[in-house]
This record gives sequence, structure tokens and C-alpha cells, in this order.
Amino acid sequence: MTDREFRLAYVPGVTPAKWAGVWAERVPGVPLTLIPVAAADVVRLLRDGGADAGFVRLPVDREGLSVIPLYVETTVVVVPKDHMVAAADEVTVADLADDEVLHPMDDTLEWTALPGLPAFTRPDTTAEAIELVAAGAGLLLVPQSLARLHHRRDLTYRPVVETPRSQVALAWPTEATTELVEDFIGIVRGRTANSSRGRTPAPAQQKTRKQPRSPAPGGSGRRGAQTGRGRKGHRPR
Repeated sequence: MTDREFRLAYVPGVTPAKWAGVWAERVPGVPLTLIPVAAADVVRLLRDGGADAGFVRLPVDREGLSVIPLYVETTVVVVPKDHMVAAADEVTVADLADDEVLHPMDDTLEWTALPGLPAFTRPDTTAEAIELVAAGAGLLLVPQSLARLHHRRDLTYRPVVETPRSQVALAWPTEATTELVEDFIGIVRGRTANSSRGRTPAPAQQKTRKQPRSPAPGGSGRRGAQTGRGRKGHRPR
């Protein structure tokens, strides 16, 4: 047993299971605790010491944090299944000009200009916005992982081109860059267990030195010393 643990926070839409599985194989003596947290609260949690590292959605306030961007998500529009958008493979913001597009308070997309007509009241969360879409009160643009997280049988989603996109990153307090944090960074970046930055790198194999050939008994060790030849002018008996 050990009193150490690695606490990993993650925002909605991020699925940390694959990294947690690798952690269990490589660092079996240190349990990994997963902490789900709202996107708006994850930075405060890290700074307060509530987690050792966390998956965040950029942009975030990076003061005091180390951040490694990981991947960018496709932006989709969530619509009722009978909406005309559902017949298309992908849409543009211009295609949504006649619709009311909801912008929840926890929106993770950086809009310079909001598409559609802003709602009179902004829902507090993406989950509440999904309920409004299902009620026919508007459409919602979100990262694809959030559309999957809030999946409903009466709703569908389609990719939207030329829109802001959400980027997921790994973040941790810079002053708390521990050995365990380094271990997790290696896992997220896909390093092998034997990587030079891994937790227990495999020892380098020493080259086997080639041993000199031992001379035959009574010989000089030179090639041809035991060829049966005698000294010049003498024949062997």
C-alpha cells in the first residue's frame, strides 16, 4: 500500500480512460484518481492544489501553469432531427443565419462574432442549452465531444466549417512539476515505458568486449605457430 496518489482533473467531453489504463500498467504502486470538473473551475482547482494535473479547454489563464496543447476538436451544431440542417453533411455559419443560436455561459468557443440571433436569456450550462434545443428554442454550437456527451435520441449534430474550434490541453502548476507529473506527461505524449524520460528506463546494455584468442598450449599465440614447421634447415622427426 502507498499513501501517494495522482489526482487527475478533466473537463466535460474529455475521456481520460485510455491514459488512466496506461498509468495503471506503468505505475501500479500509485493509484490514479479521476476528478470531473467544470471547464470554468479546472484552473482554480489546479492552483488550489486540488489536483496534480488536469485536462483543460484552451484558452485558460496560464499564470503559474505549465500547459501542453494536445488536440483540436471539430465544432458541430446540435439540432433537432427534423431540422433542415440534418439533411446536410456539413454546414457553415451562414446556413444558421435564420436560426437562434444559443450561447451558454460555459461556452468553450472563442467567438469574435456570434452567429445567429442571441437568445434573450443565456443558459448557464451546455446541458441546459441542450434541453432548449430539444424544446425547439434554438440551436447550439459545441465541440463534438460535448455533443456526444449530451447525446439525445431526438437530436443530431453536423460539422460546422469556418468556426472557432476548441483545443484540449494538459495543464499543471509549474511549481508542482513532480516526478509523477513527468510520468503522466510521458504517457500523454505517447512515450514508451523504456523512454529516456520514462519512470524506469531500461538499463543500457553493455557491449561485450571481444576477448583475445588464447594461444594453444606451448605456442606463441601467432598464427602459424603450430603449423608443424621446424626451424630453417631442420626437419621434424
